[in-house]
Amino acid sequence: MTHTDTPGDLQGDPRDARDSALRVPPTWREARDGARQAPATWRTLPGTVRILVIARAVNRLGAFTLSFLAVVLTVELGATVAQAGLVMAGFGVATIPSRMFGGHLADRLGRKRTIILGLTGCAVGQTWIALASTLWSAVMAAILLGLMFEIYEPPSQAVIADVTSPEDRPTAYGLLGAAMAAAAVAAGVLAAAVSHWDLRWLFAIDAASCSACALLLAIALPADRFSFQGKARVGRAEGWKDGRLLLLFAVGTVSATVFMALMLGLPLTLIERGLPSYSIGLILAISALVLVAAQPLQRTQRIRNLDNFQAMTLGYLLLTAGLVINAVATNLPVFIAAAVLWSIGDLFLLSRAFTIVAGIAPEHARGRYLAIYGLSWGIATAIAPLGATQLLTHAGPALLWLTCALAATALAALQPALRRRITPNI
Repeated sequence: MTHTDTPGDLQGDPRDARDSALRVPPTWREARDGARQAPATWRTLPGTVRILVIARAVNRLGAFTLSFLAVVLTVELGATVAQAGLVMAGFGVATIPSRMFGGHLADRLGRKRTIILGLTGCAVGQTWIALASTLWSAVMAAILLGLMFEIYEPPSQAVIADVTSPEDRPTAYGLLGAAMAAAAVAAGVLAAAVSHWDLRWLFAIDAASCSACALLLAIALPADRFSFQGKARVGRAEGWKDGRLLLLFAVGTVSATVFMALMLGLPLTLIERGLPSYSIGLILAISALVLVAAQPLQRTQRIRNLDNFQAMTLGYLLLTAGLVINAVATNLPVFIAAAVLWSIGDLFLLSRAFTIVAGIAPEHARGRYLAIYGLSWGIATAIAPLGATQLLTHAGPALLWLTCALAATALAALQPALRRRITPNI
C-alpha cells in the first residue's frame, strides 16, 4: 500500500471502499474489472501463505520446552527457585527488543531472510541450553534464545500482507492464528507425553523443530517481492511518528491485557469454583478447535460486508459476552459456552487488527509497523499478571471478569471513532 490515495478513492459503495486498510494496488488481484472475488479459502490463498502457516505450526508444535526451562535450571544445574525466576524474567525482557529487531530486519534484509535467521537463532539457543554444563552457560543461552525468539513474528505477518489482498488478509491471518493455537494445544499434550525423558533431549527436539522449519522455508518460501535495501535506511522511526499506529498500539495494549488476564485468571477462577484440574486444558483445547472450526465465518457474505472496524466491534462484543458469563459461571459446561464466545471474538479481533496495521503501513515498513504493534502483547504480559492477581485476591473472580468485560465494551464502543480517526488521513 502507498500513501498516494486521494479523497476520491474513498467514494462510492462503502462495501467496496470500506477503510484505508482495504486500499491496495490491483497487482494482488486477478479480477480485471474490479469485481469482488469469491471468499478466500485455504485452497485459494497464495501458496506462500499456506507454506508459512504449515511451517509456523510445525515450529510451534516443537515449542513446548520453555515450560521445562526452570526445571532444567533448578534440577539439572543447581539454581534456586528465585534464580530460575530471574532467568525466566530475563528471557521475557529479551523478547521485547527481539520483536523490534525482527521488524527492522524484515524491512532491511527482507522477510524470508529474517524469518530464517530468527528460526536458526532459536535453534542455536535451544541447542546451547541442551548442552549447557553450568548455570551461567544456561543463563547466557536463555538470554540468546529470548533475543531470537520473536524475530520471525513481524516478517511472518508482513509476508502475509505482501502476498494477499486486504479482503483476504483476515482469512489469512485468522488461519495463521488458528494453526498456532491448535499447535500450542498439541504441544502441551506432547510435552506431557515426553516429560519423563531426560529434559535436555526436549530442548534438542525443539532445536531440531526450529531447524526443520527454517530449512522448509528456505526451500519453499519464494524470494521477497520487494527491494527493501534503499528504503529501509530512510525514516527508520517513521512508525513511531505515525499517530494512527500509536493509537492502534494503545488500543491493542488494552485489548491484549484483557486477553492475558483471561489466560491467567481463568485457571485460578476454575480452581476457586471447585472445578477439576483438567478443566483448563479442556477449555483451551476447545478454544483452539473453535478458532479452526469458525474460520468459515470469515468467508460468509455478512461478515465480508463488514469493514475491519465493524468486525472488531463484533469481536469485542462477543468477548464481552464470554467474560460476563465467566463472572457468573459455576460449572464446566457454562465455562465452555463462554470460551466458544470469546474464541470467536478472538478470531475476528486478531485477524482484523493485523489487517488494519498492515494496511496503514508503507510496503517497505510493514515489518516495523507490525513489530511496534506487537509490543502491545509484551506490555500486556507485564501488566496483566499484576492486575488480574490483585483483583482475584482482593475482590474475587466476578469483579475481575466484569472489569475485563467493561474494558471490552469500551473498546467496542471506541471502534467507530477509531475508524474516523484513522481513515481520513490516508
